[in-house]
Amino acid sequence: MEDGDDPRPLVSVVVPAFNEEDVLPLLAARLRPVLDATGHDYEVVLVDDGSTDQSAAVVVGLRRGWPQLRLVSLRVNAGHQAALSAGLRRARGDYVVTLDADLQDPPEAIGEMLQAALAGHLDVVYGIRSDRSSDSRFKRGTAAIFYRVIARLTGGAGPSQAGDYRLMSRATVEAVNSLPESGRVLRFVVPALGYPSTSVSYRREARAAGQTKYGLWRMVRLSLDSITAVSMAPLRLATLTGLLGGLLAVVVGISTLVSHWTGHTLPGWTSTVGIVSAFSALQLVCLGIIGEYLGRAYTFLQDWPTYSVAYDSAESDPHPGP
Repeated sequence: MEDGDDPRPLVSVVVPAFNEEDVLPLLAARLRPVLDATGHDYEVVLVDDGSTDQSAAVVVGLRRGWPQLRLVSLRVNAGHQAALSAGLRRARGDYVVTLDADLQDPPEAIGEMLQAALAGHLDVVYGIRSDRSSDSRFKRGTAAIFYRVIARLTGGAGPSQAGDYRLMSRATVEAVNSLPESGRVLRFVVPALGYPSTSVSYRREARAAGQTKYGLWRMVRLSLDSITAVSMAPLRLATLTGLLGGLLAVVVGISTLVSHWTGHTLPGWTSTVGIVSAFSALQLVCLGIIGEYLGRAYTFLQDWPTYSVAYDSAESDPHPGP
């Protein structure tokens, strides 16, 4: 049988992984029983995002006893969102679930997601973190602020506390794949499509093993990409700031003239330095905001690939599962 003759599985689970050799056996032990219990054909597309540890070798070992497991290796580390995009392009299922490898999002919710999608003929089922007590106070606080800001900027696009754990129909996946890949953040791209959806709540667990790959800088970078990808509000804020600064400058100018005419002028070195410093800071902030958008436009025009696939076990095996 040729590869193209294989029946399309009902469910594909896309799992991006970067240096997760310790957690992958634990993931397989929990994910496989859940998918087997659905009674449907499935595949697990594990995207090795240029790992420098033995993650790929662990997956190769797991595949010996789990034919539905599929390995897609990227040539270099492309980042979490790019690895998700690579998995979505290669997944074959009628429904595609995206799930992180660290087991903070429980695989056991997949069955509930699939039932909700089939019963309601829905295109998207979001996983909602109803309990984040396993996260640090700092992460819970910054996440709350992040989702509040995004909701304000986008008019509520996307459910609050929904990360990258979701189920999507084939139509949704094809729509996502048709969009430009540069800098996109899927947790806001998918809701922006407006397809019929529902949600499933779950308790977010502690990382099963290993260390988080999302440090402070990566979280800041994700936040900037998220905001600039879904809203023009920062640019409008920069414009509004410039207008307010101009009005303030007019008021200060009039006040200076009045003081001069009434003979109340005093040497104002401190106030002058303060005003100049404040306006310089505002100008730099506005330039930075504009620079973010120009950078996105420049990257888009370059049209460089966001990832490069080095190996796909489905293309190498004569009879890939399922």
